Amino acid sequence: MNDLHAWLSQQHHGLRTFQIFQQKLERLGRDDPAQRGLCRLLSGVVGSYVEAFDEAPLPVEIADTAYRRLLTLLASLDLHGDATRRLADINRVATCELWR
Repeated sequence: MNDLHAWLSQQHHGLRTFQIFQQKLERLGRDDPAQRGLCRLLSGVVGSYVEAFDEAPLPVEIADTAYRRLLTLLASLDLHGDATRRLADINRVATCELWR
């Protein structure tokens, strides 16, 4: 996730960035089975955002908010935490909404 966070922090906040991010999550989930569930949840969060604004105008303030929330969420994840911490991270991702 540190690599994903570093990559994302260097990108523009447009929808294309979120689509590429989803592809990176798919690869990470495939390459690191221990992170597969978390990657799937993150992909779903990002996917719902992309679907909501695909083919529609994306206001800059919404794009900025979604981008910041995703960066903050990624920075907060502890992939090496104990089971309690991992479950808390998973629950936080599952309830995250990037733009609302």
